[in-house]
Amino acid sequence: MTAPFASQALVPGGQQALALGFSGSLGNLDAYISAVNRLPMLSHEEEISLAQRLRDQNDLAAAQALVMSHLRLVVSIARGYLGYGLPHADLIQEGNVGLMKAVKRFDPDQGVRLVSYAMHWIKAEMHEYILRNWRMVKLATTKAQRKLFFNLRSHKTGLDTMTPDQVSALATTLNVKPEEVTEMEMRLSGRDIALESPTDDDDDKFSPIAYLTSESTEPGKVLESRQFDKLQSEGLEQALSNLDARSRRIIESRWLANDDGSGATLHELAAEFNVSAERVRQIEASALKKMKASLAHYA
Repeated sequence: MTAPFASQALVPGGQQALALGFSGSLGNLDAYISAVNRLPMLSHEEEISLAQRLRDQNDLAAAQALVMSHLRLVVSIARGYLGYGLPHADLIQEGNVGLMKAVKRFDPDQGVRLVSYAMHWIKAEMHEYILRNWRMVKLATTKAQRKLFFNLRSHKTGLDTMTPDQVSALATTLNVKPEEVTEMEMRLSGRDIALESPTDDDDDKFSPIAYLTSESTEPGKVLESRQFDKLQSEGLEQALSNLDARSRRIIESRWLANDDGSGATLHELAAEFNVSAERVRQIEASALKKMKASLAHYA
């Protein structure tokens, strides 16, 4: 459906809107509902004629007439979903999108009234909107879960947790497993909670984020810390044991003598072993290379 059709169908204007029953300001929901309920309904013959014009001639005026005459249907269906706590106007808007999709795909030769065909598309758009916005965390992602989500809302009575007998009976009615009913009921009974405190008062900061575990206990960090500890103890000792005595002495004096890294200098070790400082540097480089190879399987 083209953009011009969408804008014409949802925001009728000028003399055409007045002729269809709209008058005055439509700036609030009550005025809109009152206006769409005054729109004339189409006879079966008029509906077929308009649908054929849309299909054969791409007549947007015919499409608009079909949409306008069924806006009251969207309002009626939207009332059934007010229990989810979402804005009525948004539900109607999403339903209108579904209505326009239905009008675009409607085939007048199938012998079905548009009102029956459009209900599926209207409800589908409202369902998508509810699932996207009712919770920050998605409650139902598969087709089976979505069906269970809406059926459970309509079959459950009261706010109390369902008994095992009620769960079993509802599972039989919906042809699903009892554990699936129980899981969905738990999801429905939950609510979104802000991680951070809504105020800046230090005495009132008891939000969930204050009780979350520290970053150091995150599984990845724990494994990394264990691996590092193993590398420092077992791995380092194994790498040093593979060196000859002189190479080990140079590495320990240069890198392991002090925690601050201020080990012996090349000239000090050169005097100790009676070689040049350059020779000490070469021995050190060779020893570090051997140690790196020994530590490779710990990485």
